Amino acid sequence: MMDWLRNGARLERNGVLGLNRRNAEYTLPLNPRDRYPLVDDKTLTKELAARAGVAVPELYGVIEIQQQVRTLPRLLAKYRDFVVKPARGSQGDGILVVTGRVRDLYRVADGSLYDEHEMDFHVSNVLSGVYSLGGQTDKALIEYRVNFDPVFEAITYRGVPDVRIIVYRGVPVMAMVRLPTRLSGGKANLHQGAIGTGVDMATGRTLTAVWRTDIVAEHPDTGNPVSGVQIPHWERLLELAARSYELTGLGYQGIDIVLDRDKGPLILELNARPGLAIQMANQAGLRTRLELAERELPRLRTVADRIAFARERFAHAGKSALP
Repeated sequence: MMDWLRNGARLERNGVLGLNRRNAEYTLPLNPRDRYPLVDDKTLTKELAARAGVAVPELYGVIEIQQQVRTLPRLLAKYRDFVVKPARGSQGDGILVVTGRVRDLYRVADGSLYDEHEMDFHVSNVLSGVYSLGGQTDKALIEYRVNFDPVFEAITYRGVPDVRIIVYRGVPVMAMVRLPTRLSGGKANLHQGAIGTGVDMATGRTLTAVWRTDIVAEHPDTGNPVSGVQIPHWERLLELAARSYELTGLGYQGIDIVLDRDKGPLILELNARPGLAIQMANQAGLRTRLELAERELPRLRTVADRIAFARERFAHAGKSALP
């Protein structure tokens, strides 16, 4: 018990943000409830981004009611690969990535095959709210499957990596790359077993990585080092993050960006309740950075100001701030 208390005190001293404090001091006061639908419903997020001229994965179609499921084979016949996802899903649940076809079957990211009946059943589950926030009825989005930038080829397993950036009132404060693994079923979701690799905010190069609760140096499936990888278009990613504040009106949020080999950076989704494992990936406390950004906000008047501040003040220091 005393060891746990001492460790908690060290985390507090090192500026680590806990769940209760995140909710009480950041999520609740800075994220108006009437803005949540803009990020909780991915169809609204896409519309919002499109109006702002921000690139997102192309939407092929939406299945909104059970009767429309019968039209699914005709819709999907146009595409060899695609993604099916719940509009109101969370933590990657219900996302089905189809990478190709074998005769009349759909091949998904984990290597398994779905027939038309299984695909219909999955979409029906999405509509019924099996994967949605609060179990509410939902919509199924059919969208473009991202072909990830080849820079990640050696450190990912089947799925598409993404970059998550935590943004405080328009200031990008911390980032990580989420790398799919065999355990995660090819999904870039830490809860399902993906790797989270910290990112140097100044340069966009990857740092240490966390897998479950362990700090790792290599990808468990490929055996290749996960640190020292330069993320392409880093300046553009920071710009997208900094602009997301005006886009949603949320003062504390996470923005998830994918890097397509042909289309470049695409906003995958926005999150009003981003998780805290990003601190382990970076071996740094989030609260320290949030408090520093808060003090400097009066002089950060433009997107360029906020980006320059993030690159200067949140550069990798070369040592862990966590016990």
